[in-house]
Amino acid sequence: MKISSPEFKNNQMMPKKITCQGEDINPSLIFEDIPKDAKSLALIMDDPDAPNETFVHWVMYNMPIIEKLDEDSQKGLEGKNSSGSIGYFGPCPPTGSHHYFFKLYALDITLDLQKGATKLDLEKAIEGHIIKKAELIGLYEKS
Repeated sequence: MKISSPEFKNNQMMPKKITCQGEDINPSLIFEDIPKDAKSLALIMDDPDAPNETFVHWVMYNMPIIEKLDEDSQKGLEGKNSSGSIGYFGPCPPTGSHHYFFKLYALDITLDLQKGATKLDLEKAIEGHIIKKAELIGLYEKS
């Protein structure tokens, strides 16, 4: 399984439009080679370089088996990010360049989680149900 974006390459700088300095909309993502027995997809975007603890930017789950997630699209249910809101929260590092991990999970179930679940809720719910995992890393530094 593979996750990529037409807007940036793995371990490369992300465009300003998907950050707090731009339109603050999620990037387009492409999902390839999803296992045939997957029942749903889940996605976590977080920043382990944040000053105090890993900052969660985006949590999505119960996504249908899709090959592309477009900009500003909502497929499935969105969870709570570290700012306390539901949905996507674009990169906005206070200093220096940060790494943003997009982690895609193919699951053997549809989760019994309501809208607004946290990253921890999701990680607990997917335990033992991950068929495959893929990762994409984007970088961003304020200019």
